Amino acid sequence: MTEREALAAMLDIVREHDLDALTVRVGASTYELVARTEGAVSAAAAPSAGDAPASAAPVPAASPAAAANAKKVTAPIIGVFYRSPAPGVESFVEVGDRVEVGQVLCILEAMKLMNEITSDYAGIVRRILPENGALVSLGEEMFWIEP
Repeated sequence: MTEREALAAMLDIVREHDLDALTVRVGASTYELVARTEGAVSAAAAPSAGDAPASAAPVPAASPAAAANAKKVTAPIIGVFYRSPAPGVESFVEVGDRVEVGQVLCILEAMKLMNEITSDYAGIVRRILPENGALVSLGEEMFWIEP
């Protein structure tokens, strides 16, 4: 089985079992497949020390890097990310909005409980990473806020 065929098989597993992520180690290489939106899956090879990246692995498009002073708000729990308190209602925050400490940024639904996530930082929202309705993992970055 070629490396490309192996990646295709892993992608099939992610889709078949509706997984958010799959990490597989094959020899000295580690592959991490992450579902970003419904039906879209990206894959990247993480080279081990001294190894060159595998050429057959698709590499996701580069995303903008956070500014050095950006504060990252991460998910304190695993849950479904909601930008607004209810469908059809204005979002808590948008990119470019100024937020204050304690201001509600989003809701994470976990075990049928709606948990308001508040900002620990004052500043400007520079990026909102998860899509509305996406499942976020513990520690996953959700917002970038620049003072």
